[in-house]
Amino acid sequence: MRTRVTELFGLHYPVLLSGMSWVSTPELVAAVSEAGGLGILATGVLGPDEVRAAVRRVRELTSAPFGANVTLYFPGAERNAAILAEERVPVVNWAMGRGEAIAREVHAYGGKVIATVTNAKHALAAERDGADALIVTGHEAAGHGGKVTSLVLVPSIADQVGIPVIAAGGFADHRGFKAALALGAEGIAMGTRFLASAESPVPEALKRMAADATVDATLYSPKVDGIPARVLASAGARRLAGRPLNPVAALWQSRRIAAMMGFSWPKLALGVLASGPEQALRMARMALGFSAFEKGMIEGDLEHGVLPLGQVAGLVHDAPPVAEILRRVVDGD
Repeated sequence: MRTRVTELFGLHYPVLLSGMSWVSTPELVAAVSEAGGLGILATGVLGPDEVRAAVRRVRELTSAPFGANVTLYFPGAERNAAILAEERVPVVNWAMGRGEAIAREVHAYGGKVIATVTNAKHALAAERDGADALIVTGHEAAGHGGKVTSLVLVPSIADQVGIPVIAAGGFADHRGFKAALALGAEGIAMGTRFLASAESPVPEALKRMAADATVDATLYSPKVDGIPARVLASAGARRLAGRPLNPVAALWQSRRIAAMMGFSWPKLALGVLASGPEQALRMARMALGFSAFEKGMIEGDLEHGVLPLGQVAGLVHDAPPVAEILRRVVDGD
């Protein structure tokens, strides 16, 4: 089928893989792009050399269009964005910040940019900043969805912008895809559905857990990583959301994260402290959340870790190959 999204990015299917840390790896990105969608590489937890290597790995696996994301709230995001521009990644997806500079650099080499937003104010700002399309993320989504459900948020933003809208949060099958188009979107982005796929790198036990989850099996809390986030309501998630902040643990984790991503920890710490007490508190929670996400996503340890999962997990019952998922979602097979 053809929409402005397929035309803009050169796709067969107007379906995007959400850029999920530790999940949207080069292999899964390439699988989605090869099957006719748009894979988006997650760079938030990668250092600069890892970003460059991951982009080049995607290119080894596919010649189809692909994208990569930068979450501007995270330390090192601007550095990673510069690498994506140097590598001339066809599509760059920014979130949680102003993307005017990114749009300018990417457009200079002929690339396209997508902004991820959760409200109309940020959607209009992103359009002014040069976004070619928007991923509009509703409350149902895994990770950092907005306060408003997709059923209301998508049409409200589609009515206010002139660029294509890609709906995210609550989409996993043909019914949801058709509903998104009816709401004014011209494509969808899926995270949870692709997390439970044959090519997904998460442990098989987590795929089974996602496939067995019900629509009410998640929790939504600002205490997971400092920003309201939706995750599977596991023992680790309940513990993290229910406990007061442990500053010693946050400090320890921030040192580990700085070393892993090639930052000077004293410089990073000073920058966080200079941002003010509210932002410093959020960053402290982010440090603890980083460790919890890592334990959950890589080790499959949900006793101490967390798994981002959308409410749509209740509509996911298997883990087939990516190509089959795309056919089912768009064609209704």
